[in-house]
Amino acid sequence: MTKHLLLRTGRTLGIFAIALTLGACSILKPAEKTEDGKSATTPTDEAGPPGKSDVPTVRLITAQTPAVRTYRKTGARHIYKAYANRIYKGKIPPLVYAVVVVETDIDADGKVTNVSFSRVPSHAPEVPPMIAELIKATSPLPSPGKLGGHTYVDTWLWDKSGKFQLDSLTLGQRSR
Repeated sequence: MTKHLLLRTGRTLGIFAIALTLGACSILKPAEKTEDGKSATTPTDEAGPPGKSDVPTVRLITAQTPAVRTYRKTGARHIYKAYANRIYKGKIPPLVYAVVVVETDIDADGKVTNVSFSRVPSHAPEVPPMIAELIKATSPLPSPGKLGGHTYVDTWLWDKSGKFQLDSLTLGQRSR
């Protein structure tokens, strides 16, 4: 029994020693050098706030929290109300003409500031610009309240007739 305990304790200590060694490797890593041989990192007392050009300009899509999912339906209802005659009634056909994922940037008041697309149909290049115009014409969307300005994302299911449904309010798809 004591032999088994000693083996287990030794194994645990060995794993702990390896973890410490690996941690020390990252701490003792030499500073990166630039082409002229100087250190690529600057001391903290010399470093000021990064310039505007140093900050990456990556668009972040808002996570799908319950509040965001609720706002998706609110925004979709607003669009449906504005284009009641263009909404495809009932279940959409199994093969829709175009599926377009739209990212609509809105400010804290619901004003549309930008419309971009993360999925566009290559066979229907005329559809995304039409969708962008429809969205811009409904601006402002309802105020997002506590969400503030964010990117409202929805998928447009576009029929050949020019009628559409939004994924957040779709009635589903027919099997035939």
